[in-house]
Amino acid sequence: MALRNYEIVLVFSTANGEENVERLKGKFTDLISKNGTLGEVEEWGKRRLAYPINYENEGYYMVVNFACEESFPAELDRVINITDGVLRSLIVAKGE
Repeated sequence: MALRNYEIVLVFSTANGEENVERLKGKFTDLISKNGTLGEVEEWGKRRLAYPINYENEGYYMVVNFACEESFPAELDRVINITDGVLRSLIVAKGE
């Protein structure tokens, strides 16, 4: 089966401390590398949010490029939705 290229933007909560952000970064990069090919990882760091999310004004931004089978992004989205500490995420299929 052919691999497709994807990009995901994750925004983590900074309310629980830097250790929690590091744990979440490791969790998702490990999950992606186990189910596909991990590409470039850009850490934008702590930034002010455009609007409050769950009463928080700051979030830690991370952008990950990866290649995987078409079924994995749905599973990745499911794991993101049940993980505490993730404020927002967006998975985009990139054009060839």
